[in-house]
Amino acid sequence: MNTGSDEPGEVAVAADNADKASKADTAAGAEQSERGLGSRAPAFIKASRALHLSWQVGVFVVGLAVVVAGIIMLPLPGPGWVVIFGGMAIWATEFVWAQLVLRWTKRKVTEAAQKALDPRVRRRNITLTVIGLVIVGVLVGVYLWKFGIVMPWKIKDQ
Repeated sequence: MNTGSDEPGEVAVAADNADKASKADTAAGAEQSERGLGSRAPAFIKASRALHLSWQVGVFVVGLAVVVAGIIMLPLPGPGWVVIFGGMAIWATEFVWAQLVLRWTKRKVTEAAQKALDPRVRRRNITLTVIGLVIVGVLVGVYLWKFGIVMPWKIKDQ
C-alpha cells in the first residue's frame, strides 16, 4: 500500500468523495477525515529523515510492548483487550495501517452496540441467559443432591 511520498512533512490523505458523504457522519469521523492519515510526529522530527525513521522505530517498539502486555493479560487478570487497543492507538499515531485497523474496529464496535440495542436481539440474549442459568442451577442441584456439600476432590467412589 503506497501511503505517500518520501518527502518530509507530507501526509497521506484518504480519498473522500464529498458527494458520497452521508449526513449521518459523526463529528469524530468528520474530524478524522479532515486530519488525514499518516504520521502525527512533531514538525521538527519530520524535518529529518533519519530522526523521523528513528521516531517511527521507537513508536513501533513502544506499541509492540503495550500490545504484547495486552496479549499476556488476556488469560491473566487484567484489561487485556483495552491494553491491546491502547497499543494499536500508539501505533496509529505513526502508521497508516494501524489507523485503518483502528477505524475498522471502532466501526465494528459501534455496529455491535447498535445491534445489541435491538429489542429482538435483547430478548434473545435474555432468553439464552435464563436458559443457561437454569441449566447451571439444575446441574448444581443434582450435584448437591448426589454428593452434598463436598468438594469434588474429596469425593470417594460412591
